[in-house]
Amino acid sequence: MSKNIYVGNLPWSASEDDVRAAFEAYGEVNSVNLINDRETGRPRGFGFVEMDDAGAAEAIKNLDGKDFGGRNLKVNEARPRAERSRW
Repeated sequence: MSKNIYVGNLPWSASEDDVRAAFEAYGEVNSVNLINDRETGRPRGFGFVEMDDAGAAEAIKNLDGKDFGGRNLKVNEARPRAERSRW
């Protein structure tokens, strides 16, 4: 079973490879998805990492609040996206 992890307060310069490398120290990373602004294409400073349950728990415990590229990461289990009306 895999878990989706929210990763916030990322530096604008962070790449998917940088984030993957940081999380791979705690287990196998299935995917990394950094979010970009729809209009400008610039990074929004957060993303999601999917990894196995045991590795996810270790990564959350060890990376939350740690310095990454000069910024303190916010790492926790991702919550399902809230439904939004289309209008």
